Amino acid sequence: MKILAFSDLHHACARAEALVAASRTADLVIGAGDFCNMRRDLADALALLDGISAPMVLVPGNAESADELRAAAPGGARVLHGEGTEVDGLRLFGLGYGVPVTPFGAWSCDLPEEEAARMLAPCSRADILVTHSPPKGVADRTSAGQSVGSTAIHAAIERIQPQLALCGHIHDSWGQGGLIGRTKVRNLGPAPNWFDIEGEA
Repeated sequence: MKILAFSDLHHACARAEALVAASRTADLVIGAGDFCNMRRDLADALALLDGISAPMVLVPGNAESADELRAAAPGGARVLHGEGTEVDGLRLFGLGYGVPVTPFGAWSCDLPEEEAARMLAPCSRADILVTHSPPKGVADRTSAGQSVGSTAIHAAIERIQPQLALCGHIHDSWGQGGLIGRTKVRNLGPAPNWFDIEGEA
């Protein structure tokens, strides 16, 4: 399956145009959160992606709540936040929001580590884990060099060992990745990212 994945669109028109154009050859499109800015104009931000006809799986970032994303998502898009889905035999599990809690204030949709761990616990198998926040220690460094990823997400990747763990959130680490066990981790960013995988039996 040919997968197009991105994160942190933040209502950027030119970025959205590039994603829509790229999606014409995709079997699945994954959006790992932060489609808008500070909980504002989410419907308009998602409308920029209207040209995508491939199946879509989305998780909320810290810039939109799960309920807001479900209400504004394109028809047929699957919104995951502490739940899984299957697309043509490929198993996905998603968790949105900022983990751990960010310093951004009341507008930001965040989870403490304990709540994130509880929401990840039902997932025992997945081919792709989609989270907005990166795992602690991988693709999670700020421009100041601080590691700000999630210990709960790291532990879930260690336990589940999906083929891919896709995330975003930390802009300074866009395009970076690494391994946790056999799992390939990638901090996506808003440019088109391509992956080609099949579901495991």
